[in-house]
Amino acid sequence: MQKRLLIISLLLLSVLIGICQNRIVVVKKTFKLYVVSPTNDTLYTASVAIGKNYGNKKKKGDCKTPEGVFKIVQIQHSDKWTHDFHDGKGAVKGAYGPYFIRLKTPVTNSIGIHGTCYPETIGTRSSQGCIRLTNDDIVTVVKYVKKGDMCEILSEPSG
Repeated sequence: MQKRLLIISLLLLSVLIGICQNRIVVVKKTFKLYVVSPTNDTLYTASVAIGKNYGNKKKKGDCKTPEGVFKIVQIQHSDKWTHDFHDGKGAVKGAYGPYFIRLKTPVTNSIGIHGTCYPETIGTRSSQGCIRLTNDDIVTVVKYVKKGDMCEILSEPSG
C-alpha cells in the first residue's frame, strides 16, 4: 500500500512540475518582455525590439512578429552565428548574441528570442520578426526558462 501511494505521489509531482513552469510574455505595443512565474509573479523584465512591420506574422519574410502562444523548442548558443543584414557590410558574426530561444510558430521555425549586435535597436521596430534583447538580458532570460516552456506574444497588454 505504501509503495502504491509513493508511486501515485511521484506521478502527481511530475505532473505538477510539468504544469508549474515559468513563461515568457512579450507585449509588442510596449516593447517589453516579462518572465512570469507559475504564480504570475514577474521575475524579470526587459525591453525588446520587434518586427519592422505591424500586425501578426502571416508568411515568412513579412518582417512581422507573430502573436499567440508558442512553445520553446530549443535554447541554442548562437554567439558564433552570422547574419547578413544586406547593408553592404556582409555577414556579421555574433548578430544573434549569445543565445537564441527558438519558438515553434505555425509560419516558420526561424522565429526566436535572441540577443543582438545592435543594442541601439532595442525599443524599436527593426527586426525581421524575431524578438531582440540586449545580450545581457538574453543571458538572464535563459536562466529562467527551458525547452518546453511557453512564450505568449501579445499585440497589446492584457487585462
